[in-house]
Amino acid sequence: MEAIKIFLAAVEIFFVLYLLGYSTFLFLSVFQGSSTLYQNRRREQLENSIHHDFYIPVSILVPAHNEEVTIVDTVSTLLEQDYPLFEIVVVDDGSDDGTAARLIEAFDIHPSARPVHRVVPSAREKAVYETDVRGTHITLVVKEQGGKADALNMGINMSAYPYFLCIDADSMLQRDSLRRITQPILEDDRVIACGGQVRVSNSVKIRDGRVADYSLPKNLLIAMQVLEYDRSFLASRIFMDNFNGNLIISGAFGLFRKETVVLAGGYALDTMGEDMELVVKLHAFCRTNHIDYRMRYVPEAVCWSQAPGSLKDLAKQRRRWHIGLFESLWHYRRSVGKKEYGLMGSVSFLYFWLYELLSPYIELFGLLTIVLAFLVNLINVPFMLLFFAVYAIYGCTLTLIAFFSRIHTQQLTLSFKDSVKAVLLSVFELFGMRFVLMLIRTNALIGYRKKRNVWGKLERYKHDQKSTGM
Repeated sequence: MEAIKIFLAAVEIFFVLYLLGYSTFLFLSVFQGSSTLYQNRRREQLENSIHHDFYIPVSILVPAHNEEVTIVDTVSTLLEQDYPLFEIVVVDDGSDDGTAARLIEAFDIHPSARPVHRVVPSAREKAVYETDVRGTHITLVVKEQGGKADALNMGINMSAYPYFLCIDADSMLQRDSLRRITQPILEDDRVIACGGQVRVSNSVKIRDGRVADYSLPKNLLIAMQVLEYDRSFLASRIFMDNFNGNLIISGAFGLFRKETVVLAGGYALDTMGEDMELVVKLHAFCRTNHIDYRMRYVPEAVCWSQAPGSLKDLAKQRRRWHIGLFESLWHYRRSVGKKEYGLMGSVSFLYFWLYELLSPYIELFGLLTIVLAFLVNLINVPFMLLFFAVYAIYGCTLTLIAFFSRIHTQQLTLSFKDSVKAVLLSVFELFGMRFVLMLIRTNALIGYRKKRNVWGKLERYKHDQKSTGM
């Protein structure tokens, strides 16, 4: 019994420090993120949103595999971009549905003899199609299946411009997203990559590249993901942007300097987390070669992407995310604490190791410890209940601050019913969905080496999107 007491005391000290570190980081990052959003919004209002005439040509890469349900709507929203010069490159990676056929029919795309200029490795192409729609060039490449990273590399090989933007085939950009995400590059030529804000598109109506109607999804699982996305994108990314320490630029919406990516070797073909692997690799490449660089996060640039609507699909998605996180952190594990990596090595890597990769195992260990303490009658039940109540209020408050900050600064309208729904769901997300995700992530690394280059098959839904310009 004495040994159990000592063990539980040590565990208690560890969890106090662990939770204190996490809660402090989350508090600082959420409040700083909210403050940044309000400051940026206020500055735009004072400047009256004056646009300049400077721009950089951008190639928009859309990797696709069995995306016949959403691909036409995705390309249609891209054509609505308020931007002077860009091209769209769709890469059909071994689809066995009508992805290519839908595009060819919708945009009257014709076969082309254009060769592939390989600067990064990719699987063989089967056919190339091209067309121009309202002054924007569209290229469709149909290729052998090689995985998402391989498809992105093919997009790089086919791109014509010095910067490329990657976007998922189930996503939609707002009309001003491309203009906003390129802004840091125009302000600072050291910027080699920019990430934007990814929000859940389920139940959002887009008209001519603008949000026409916003509401929380009726599907409660998707609605809880809305809260989760807003908290995660608002919390760490704005905070880490202050010291060039972001390790993730979402594969659903990221802008990169092509020359630097090519020099670094392009997307890795042997990982599930190709988006994070590329970002960490670019950090390592630039620091190893003493290149003065910046990676930026632009919360005003918004991409609307579909979230999984079933627990089965959510489990598939989060398992892939956790495996990708593990592969990137493990491959670059020697970067932790290195002097030449600065705050990124000591803060960013440490955060992702402790509070992202290892957190499900630590949380599960904590729950088992509570059960043990209860069984041996060494737990103060009233204090434990009070602790969980304070934790719930604290966590829900930060989640709601992040959510309503995004609603207000994007000038979206939310009904009173949805506002109440968000408050209630913040509790279910905290104690329900997070617990389920903890179990999913705990088992993610079992047999993770299998099917690395297989696309995650998730159910897609038709976008509620119309354009008057087609």
